[in-house]
Amino acid sequence: MTLSRTDNLIHQFDTVLRTLVPHAAAPSRPSPATEDLHEAPMSDEERRHAAGLMRINHTGEVCAQALYQGQGLTSRLPAVRGQMEQAAQEEIDHLAWCDSRLQELHDRPSLLNPLFYAASFGLGAAAGAVGDRISLGFVAATEEQVGHHLEDHLVKLPPVDQRSRAVLRQMAIDEAHHAQLALEAGGARFPAPVKLGMKLMSKVMTTSVYRL
Repeated sequence: MTLSRTDNLIHQFDTVLRTLVPHAAAPSRPSPATEDLHEAPMSDEERRHAAGLMRINHTGEVCAQALYQGQGLTSRLPAVRGQMEQAAQEEIDHLAWCDSRLQELHDRPSLLNPLFYAASFGLGAAAGAVGDRISLGFVAATEEQVGHHLEDHLVKLPPVDQRSRAVLRQMAIDEAHHAQLALEAGGARFPAPVKLGMKLMSKVMTTSVYRL
């Protein structure tokens, strides 16, 4: 079914709200942080550290939503647009899981989320406008960066924080799958200098969001 311009605008606005309004995202899958994961109490320092890491991952999912939304608006091939929308739906699960875990840790999402959403939307739209091969390559490279962050956070989480660890493990599986799908669909493999630039940009995000 083809949406009218008005319906499409309403859909896009709803996506923005579900992404940026705390607790608004509704997951399609239950969180991996199941109730049977028993963990020892954390100290205040451990809790704050775990919350800082989960805040980074939450903002990463905000950026992913914006990236996919921007690409979906400008991609040329319907199949690519559909793939962007499917990946974005799976990223909503991640967004909701991280948000729920932040609540459990008695903390909040980053105050900088609207800024990073806008920047990521612009990058996604620009990549989609250049061409689907570049757009898909950007997805693959971005998901690769996210995977590295998740691996790093799995090591840095307090040993007792099994619930956050379960969430990040499933996210890592999903992100690797998204990257592989993007490459199989014809995405370009970005050269090392481009990936280095993306890594430096992500460093700005992780450093600022850990506390804000």
